[in-house]
Amino acid sequence: MASNKTYEQISIGDTAEIIRECSSNDLLVFAHASGNHNPIHLPDTDWTGDGKVDKPVAPAMWVGGLASAVLGNILPGPGTVYLTQSFRFLGRAAVGDKIHVRVTAKEKKPDNVVVFDLSVSKDGTPLVEGVAEVRAPVKTIEFDSSALPALLVQRHRHFNRMIEMAKTLPPLPTAVAAPDDPNSLEGALLAKREGLIDPILIGARERIEQAAKELGESLEGLELIDIEDESEAAGKAVDLVHECRVKAVMKGHLHTDHLLHHVVKSNGGLRTKRRISHVFVMDIPGRKTPVLISDAAINITPDLNTKVDITQNAINAARAIGLDTPRVGILSAIETVNPAIPSSLDAAILSKMAERGQITGAIVDGPLAMDNAIDVQAARTKGITSLVAGRAEVLIVPNLESGNMLAKELTFIAHAEAAGLVIGAKVPVMLTSRADDSRARLASCALALLHTHWKATGAPVATLDRDGEN
Repeated sequence: MASNKTYEQISIGDTAEIIRECSSNDLLVFAHASGNHNPIHLPDTDWTGDGKVDKPVAPAMWVGGLASAVLGNILPGPGTVYLTQSFRFLGRAAVGDKIHVRVTAKEKKPDNVVVFDLSVSKDGTPLVEGVAEVRAPVKTIEFDSSALPALLVQRHRHFNRMIEMAKTLPPLPTAVAAPDDPNSLEGALLAKREGLIDPILIGARERIEQAAKELGESLEGLELIDIEDESEAAGKAVDLVHECRVKAVMKGHLHTDHLLHHVVKSNGGLRTKRRISHVFVMDIPGRKTPVLISDAAINITPDLNTKVDITQNAINAARAIGLDTPRVGILSAIETVNPAIPSSLDAAILSKMAERGQITGAIVDGPLAMDNAIDVQAARTKGITSLVAGRAEVLIVPNLESGNMLAKELTFIAHAEAAGLVIGAKVPVMLTSRADDSRARLASCALALLHTHWKATGAPVATLDRDGEN
């Protein structure tokens, strides 16, 4: 509860202060609220045009504006009305700085007016000096600040990080099957421009060239194999893997079944000893790490043996993007073992298999319900003691239907971005939806490149700092 000091209660020399850490989200919220989109104040922005992302500087008015948090919340507090404010800016703040804001009552005037000196500093270094004149409240007011609605900043920083990591690696030679519409072709061309893939386009030349024309793009310098039939184009993409001409396959504007038919066929396909599965990597605003979901696209009703491979494939994908020893939650409808719910039995067995080293590289626990898998408070309420509960970064779903619904709910309700990859084949297969935009395709290419690097070296390009912003 915030409580105030009335005009009569305020004495000359009274002080109040707060300490506030500047975050990237603060800068984004200020940009939206003020309309000031100066790129030097925005995170993850190459504002110099030299290909480097410089550390953003906090807007001076955001720093000075912190005075209102002291005056409006503490001294005088609720009921205060601003009359005048002056600032003198002496230094600059940046993301991560702890900012000390202090106000001191210096004069009381008629009509309930109080004048305050203002100082803002970081580590003892002055940032702002100023004077505020306010009309103080005349009656006691208490206000429950918890009633203020929370804000969610729709920021997909995990994919930004993945793409930047992938850019440090050589481009991945990739067969793109049937990129004959603007959406799928744009994704492949964008990934090429960003240095993530070196594409070979396979499909109907006339349609691909028409798509390029609609995009205003040139296909000069790109190899294009003219195959009219989409299924035959998918087959040719797989053949290029066996010819050692490409190290990845990317789905264009064709049905998933047409591509997977050639990937999983016993004669000439891309099968290995491990079961093929699909992994969604979800960049969910507000989450400290990406969330991986498997399997939501290939294995419809997987048995226990299949779930072992699904789990191991998802762990490998998590490690490839920098999640060291990922926390894996095996989902069911409940968090207790119930013989009437087969998925709870599978979850318990998978957890025990991980303890015995039959699944490696992660901490695995289950069964867990969705709430207590990802929310610490929900896990505590249920009395679950676990290194995974409330902190899961990889979610293994009972079947394709539940996984597909979960991924799409996060995309369309929680405003997540999704990248998709088929793992367990001889090469990664970028299995995006025909409705996915170029951003999703770019992230899928980054995921494929990072996974290929991890398989070759046994180490990620960089390890994710779970406690930091990146």
